Amino acid sequence: MENAHRKTAGEITGQTTLTLAERFRRTRALSEALAAPLSDADATIQSMEDASPAKWHLAHTTWFFETFLLRDHLDGHALFDERYPFLFNSYYEAEGARIGRFSRGMLSRPSLDEIITFRHAVDEAMEALITREDCAGLIALGIAHEQQHQELLQTDIKHALFQNPLGPAMYAEPAPAFQDVDEGWTEYPGGIAQIGHDGGGFAFDNEGPRHRVLLEPFALSRSLVTNGQWAEFIADGGYRDPALWLSDGWAWVQRDGIDAPLYWHEDEHFTHAGWQKRDAHAPVTHISYFEADAFASWAGHRLPTEFEWEALATTEDPSSGDQLDEAGPVLPRATGALFGSVWQWTRSGYLPYPRYRPAEGAVGEYNGKFMSGQFVLKGASCATVRGHSRASYRNFFYPHQRWQFTGLRLAKDI
Repeated sequence: MENAHRKTAGEITGQTTLTLAERFRRTRALSEALAAPLSDADATIQSMEDASPAKWHLAHTTWFFETFLLRDHLDGHALFDERYPFLFNSYYEAEGARIGRFSRGMLSRPSLDEIITFRHAVDEAMEALITREDCAGLIALGIAHEQQHQELLQTDIKHALFQNPLGPAMYAEPAPAFQDVDEGWTEYPGGIAQIGHDGGGFAFDNEGPRHRVLLEPFALSRSLVTNGQWAEFIADGGYRDPALWLSDGWAWVQRDGIDAPLYWHEDEHFTHAGWQKRDAHAPVTHISYFEADAFASWAGHRLPTEFEWEALATTEDPSSGDQLDEAGPVLPRATGALFGSVWQWTRSGYLPYPRYRPAEGAVGEYNGKFMSGQFVLKGASCATVRGHSRASYRNFFYPHQRWQFTGLRLAKDI
């Protein structure tokens, strides 16, 4: 990607010192910068049902603003194209019929250029609402929603390019090198911890209500598990020993022939810069919950609960560590920060907190209806926009999924 497409950290991260209007504009600009290296063909392909085409992400985030802001709050607004809601609604049942998720990659039209035109038209119309106080909450939600899709855009296109036997690179230069970190454990004495968002600033509805949790004494590793440590797990037969695995995990390993993290081949791994030699000191990534749990068992430890992780994270800077500062190649680095590099699997099922109630209306479908069969991840990754995450943030995926930048940090009882 040409340097002209790059956005600096100050331009894109949406820090709290920026106005809501500035955060909106910079978030919208970053999405287009992330897609700038892609051809129309690159932006159209869909490698699996879990992923979506890049141009669908660009259109869906725009549909969100047109639907929930312009359509519902701007008098006289006419939809850019009456057909787009069917194409670009994701899972909002209240918004009616939509194209099947598995069919998004069949949308050769509208073209990428037409999607960009759609984005610019909605951005221009949003200027009429951007300073209205009654719309501020929905605009903040739309920004956070688009930031989530910015990470998905990066992981989905990586998975799509990985399918190409030529191993094409999205960027010419590799990601930055790792940094050394101190090993060891951070201890927590146990007791009653306050969990959930404290009400200051934006949060998703699944981060509350704030409530009390009793924790037993535990310790959390100061470092993430590395590629080198994972190679030792493989060499010791970690993928061949059923005693290490949950029953569902072992069935998954056997059924799908899993023997290494996604994107690994010999001493290389696939990245946004194509095939690169793996750094043994960098955090391991693209692993499932099943793999994380098996490694923890092999190491003689366990995964933390989401409540343990959050109790320690409340005193940490959520904007620290290796997170997204510009549109360019991303790959986890070891930084010593609790946040960043990889999303960290916890052993906590994704369930509602006590007294949880989803928001009213269509936006209430955003989180609550997915509270079944998934596990919580905490922190942020190298592909997460800096400033997006916080201690109470609850990411969630199914236990077999691993195309996201997912890794692990060990915990132990004390």
